[in-house]
Amino acid sequence: MTDTLNQQIVYLNGNYLPITESQVSTQDRGFLFGDGVYEVIPVYQQKPFCFEEHLQRLKNSLQATSIANPLTDEEWLEMLQTLISKHDWQDQYIYLQVTRGVQMQRDHMPADCLAPTIYAYTNPLKPVAPNIIENGIKVITLEDIRWLRCDIKAITLLPNVMMKLAVKAQGADDAVLITKQGLVSEGTASNAFIVKDGVLITPPNSHKILPGITRLVIESIAKQFKIPLVERDVTEEELNNADEIWLSSSTKEALPVTQINNKPVGTGKPGALWLKMREHYQQHKQKFIETYQ
Repeated sequence: MTDTLNQQIVYLNGNYLPITESQVSTQDRGFLFGDGVYEVIPVYQQKPFCFEEHLQRLKNSLQATSIANPLTDEEWLEMLQTLISKHDWQDQYIYLQVTRGVQMQRDHMPADCLAPTIYAYTNPLKPVAPNIIENGIKVITLEDIRWLRCDIKAITLLPNVMMKLAVKAQGADDAVLITKQGLVSEGTASNAFIVKDGVLITPPNSHKILPGITRLVIESIAKQFKIPLVERDVTEEELNNADEIWLSSSTKEALPVTQINNKPVGTGKPGALWLKMREHYQQHKQKFIETYQ
């Protein structure tokens, strides 16, 4: 880990500097209130994947929270490409965060004309472990205790941290979250899919879930290859009786869930439709890479 830290350069408010030298004010509203939003963008062969979609989601989060967008689209791309190029890793993932900025007097009401704090860094993006591809992951179900605007990619992730701790305590890999109405929302940091009788089903976009970019790619692939896909509410009972369960995210793509609450999902191995989607997804990535070569 130390070697990685020694290599890392971050972007902070217009400057590129070693990660060990980056500092943010203790009066930053992101630190005091969690008053900020973020994005995570995968990078393949030093090119940001689905950049326009990730940038639009960032702008949507900024608009929803009334935080000023500090850069133009061209400036965002230039900054991120520069950050990427400062590292030798061909595949990376970018974390970028925008807070409302520094306010010396702590007050729930933001002051006018604050300058947003921009922070971004990148890490190596490792492929999904062969063991997961072969055997899948184990999940539990937990009550969704998050706020009512999960469509905003906010940095206030304490409920997600609490749920991750509950997952660890039960010896699982992740959780599928269930609302008080008994409906599936998503994972702790991912979108959720089920497969039943050959049909791919995922909850519709709403304030209850994050509009995932990987989810969008999966839906596009499903349409291209005529894989039946439906966006609708999914009940906890349907989840427990699904033939397959997937969790999707920018850094993990789509992971197959093979055990839920200590019971096997389907055959207890990654399902046929997931294997087909994984193949299509890798081909989609390869085409993206080839466009820049």
